[in-house]
Amino acid sequence: MKTDFIKITKGITQIIEIWEPKLTSLEKEVITERRNKQNRNIMQILGHLVDSASNNHQRMVRLQYNKELVFPDYRQDNDLWITIQNYQESNWHNLIQLWKFYNLHIIQIINQVDFLALKNSWTDFEGNKVSLQEMITGYLDHLNLHINEIKELIESDKHN
Repeated sequence: MKTDFIKITKGITQIIEIWEPKLTSLEKEVITERRNKQNRNIMQILGHLVDSASNNHQRMVRLQYNKELVFPDYRQDNDLWITIQNYQESNWHNLIQLWKFYNLHIIQIINQVDFLALKNSWTDFEGNKVSLQEMITGYLDHLNLHINEIKELIESDKHN
């Protein structure tokens, strides 16, 4: 279990180290005009990752002192969150830094997690119980999923 968390925190760190300079170097047209299957551009995908970090931060902290938690789930409202926060018009460099530092904070939380609380859970909007341990172990996969979307969008115009 401890080993799994080390793999997760190292994985998050590695993504930040590799992707911060790549994201910073992208041209405006690349981050605003290329879209994924959900019709999100790179700025909106990164904004979604900030939302993910924000929501997971709350859950990871609260589940260490609550056995069960009914906490609002935002998955069904992802696009609404993106629209309300207008990531499309964000300062790109500020958004990158927000994503970076929120994830560094997530690493700190994971490194300090109370192992006695790992079975504590929250209920999502579909009624599924998600334990703190499942949330932590799934975080890196979710981050990788969206980073891979960004990578595909960056590379999508190279072969045309």
